[in-house]
Amino acid sequence: MDKREAVGSWLSGPRAAAEDAGVDFGYRGERLGLPEEGPGSVARPGRRIGALVVDWGLCLLIAYGLITHGYDQATGNWALLVFFLLGVLTVGTVGFTPGKRLFGLRVVALATGRPSPLRALLRTALLCVAIPALIWDRDGRGLHDQLARTVELRI
Repeated sequence: MDKREAVGSWLSGPRAAAEDAGVDFGYRGERLGLPEEGPGSVARPGRRIGALVVDWGLCLLIAYGLITHGYDQATGNWALLVFFLLGVLTVGTVGFTPGKRLFGLRVVALATGRPSPLRALLRTALLCVAIPALIWDRDGRGLHDQLARTVELRI
């Protein structure tokens, strides 16, 4: 093995090294029985982040305009509370927030297909903490989705 191959394998990471050794990871959602692409497939990170930005911006506008009547130190805290309520109420009833709907996403429960309000409460609380949403499995599900037994799909 020459020096470039050694450095290249190190930069590619453990997944690339395992794939070179013959390990097949499959595609996102394969273990869940979901299609690889199109409607019903696991949502990609770009769409998920875009939906999150839209939802957070909407919550900031609500907190800024209706609650704090201008910018002050508490606007971010109120926006987080509005974000929590928005997530629990909308995901727990229709399965999506305004941002998710705009980006063509829906949250579904793995067992029943429709997330219960209790699952939406757990999922949104963990999302507000932020760290669980940054830890993903190989299916592209965050820790908040894993613990709530939900998955975010394209519609």
